[in-house]
Amino acid sequence: MQAAKSGRNFPLTEQTHFVFNPLLRNLKGLKEPMKPFVLTFLFVACLTACRQNEYADLNNTEWIHGSPDCTNNQDPPIQAVACGNDTWIFRQNKCIHYEAPFMFLFEGQERALLIDTGAPFGNRGFPLEEMVRSIIKEKDLIVAHTHTHGDHHGADSQFAGKPHTTVIGWSQEQVQTYFGLTSWPEQTTSVDLGNRTIEIIPIPGHDTASVAFYDPVSRWLLTGDSFYPGRLYVRDWDAFRRSIMRLSDFCLSHQVEYLLGNHIEMTMTFGKDYPTGTTFQPEEHPLPLRFEQLRILRDSLKLMDTPARKVFDEFIVEPVMEM
Repeated sequence: MQAAKSGRNFPLTEQTHFVFNPLLRNLKGLKEPMKPFVLTFLFVACLTACRQNEYADLNNTEWIHGSPDCTNNQDPPIQAVACGNDTWIFRQNKCIHYEAPFMFLFEGQERALLIDTGAPFGNRGFPLEEMVRSIIKEKDLIVAHTHTHGDHHGADSQFAGKPHTTVIGWSQEQVQTYFGLTSWPEQTTSVDLGNRTIEIIPIPGHDTASVAFYDPVSRWLLTGDSFYPGRLYVRDWDAFRRSIMRLSDFCLSHQVEYLLGNHIEMTMTFGKDYPTGTTFQPEEHPLPLRFEQLRILRDSLKLMDTPARKVFDEFIVEPVMEM
């Protein structure tokens, strides 16, 4: 059972809907006199867990990680972890889509920014827009993306046409136009959320439209599928090398605590990844990486003029012809 840790909690009904739905379904087998006692226990346990710490410890967060048999999976469709400072991380259920991408929500005084909307979910429930609105209420929302691939904009349709919501297209041209990036990829820019400014850094290589996001409040640098504990698929080798150098330079000139990507594919064993398509990852690597790992990649790429697969302790470089 994973309860989000936060200085600001979901209303009780929303905690029930998003976190305890599977447990509530299992109450059907209980005798009627027992249900009030079990419900009271669950609600108290949730509120206690949510109030223990203001910030989630991302190095020790237990993410929902799927099941060997998804027909018996009881995880919620979305796991929400609150990290303080009006900052949230969501993870999609691996039994909804094996990619199980992470999504990030940053809230300022005037508006909020949601980065990515997950993988396609078919006819299965994936109430992302409902969850986001339960947090930010009527505040203006910008929906942006780390790049163009389908496992990062699967729920865009939930947000399209909704009041107080702007959905940015995911193509390079659409990203450049919205953020005013006239010199791609060297130029950086920012979006003002109201007493909170998020910086945008183009980092093509994995994808032509790949961008990173930096939040000085949390000191997180979001690197999409360009750098994370998993397989770094590289479509444009030269662009990728330059982007990693650019990210490294950015880290040296900014306070960056964590580099956070959109997936976990590595195990806790150095150099070993989970097979593509697996729906069960019980011994995952933690989500955060640090500058030390990025520096290892940067220094290696300086010596790699031509595309080559290389296994590192906490990620794998995988050159590909097409994505």
